[in-house]
Amino acid sequence: MPVIAVDAMGGDFAPDEVVKGVARASLGTAIECVLVGDEPRIQKILESVSYNPEHISIRHAAEFVEMHEPPKEALRAKRDASIVVGAKLVAEGHAQALVSAGNTGACILACARHFRTIKGIRKTALASVYPRQTEYPGQDQLALLLDVGATIRCDALDLAQFAVMGSAYARRVSKVERPRVGLLNMGAEPFKGGDVLTEAYQRLSALPGIDFVGNIEGNDVAKGRADVIVCEGYVGNVVLKLIEGIAEVVTDVASNAVKRRFMWRLGMMLLARGIREVAHLADYTKYGGAPLLGFEHLFLKAHGRSTARAIENAVKVAAKAVRDGVPQEIAAGIEAVR
Repeated sequence: MPVIAVDAMGGDFAPDEVVKGVARASLGTAIECVLVGDEPRIQKILESVSYNPEHISIRHAAEFVEMHEPPKEALRAKRDASIVVGAKLVAEGHAQALVSAGNTGACILACARHFRTIKGIRKTALASVYPRQTEYPGQDQLALLLDVGATIRCDALDLAQFAVMGSAYARRVSKVERPRVGLLNMGAEPFKGGDVLTEAYQRLSALPGIDFVGNIEGNDVAKGRADVIVCEGYVGNVVLKLIEGIAEVVTDVASNAVKRRFMWRLGMMLLARGIREVAHLADYTKYGGAPLLGFEHLFLKAHGRSTARAIENAVKVAAKAVRDGVPQEIAAGIEAVR
């Protein structure tokens, strides 16, 4: 069973919810976890909940990066920050993956400083699953979008490599035998989107082992046409936040409508099942987090607002990705993208 290092001090509700999430994982799985952070605080929280001490150890880190801090400056000033100590544990072989709900920039930078990039990969990518419509029975209700924040701009070769990385993750973790890959663009035609996206379309069309379905427009993101969608990090992050925002708006509108008029209340009652389904699909706590792909080691970025349930699921996803050999699958596929 893999060992997962968990940044106990990262996230809006850290360390309480992070420690409680690891405690839950220790009772329901055989995954070994190392909680990294303020040892006295961590131990005090553990003593207040049920947990399996055989599956949890603590590695003290005297500092931590707060959510609002500039990443570079914070890591320069806090060399004993929990996210740094956790990354070193993985790099030195004491753990096989790292999980954090903390400052995204600091997490990515800590991994970049201490993890080795898979040979041939030029840029890593933060990938995120999100809910979408399905087109056929048995199709996974979740698609994968990357990059969603590790890069700002990238070129055609980077996008092609993102496709390989996303396909490998979908095959190994989501168990999609032949993931369909789409390129997020402003039109379906191969020449749309400027030189970078046009070249990326050509590269993806010729790439062996990739089931490329062409360009995906914004109105197709939530449909079942593609299992993996590739884009620049700036665009992907906007799309991901938009999806999260729409789900929150739907539930808020439903709640407000119930309080106002009887006819609206009646309509909401009829739509209640569909609203619950939207909320259920968009519940990020079920999905664990976003993997940072392209390094020899795995990092899983949990949502900043992660509760114990979300942390528990992030630990499970990280362990699954280690067991299923995601980095090895990416390394094998990246040879074809040169």
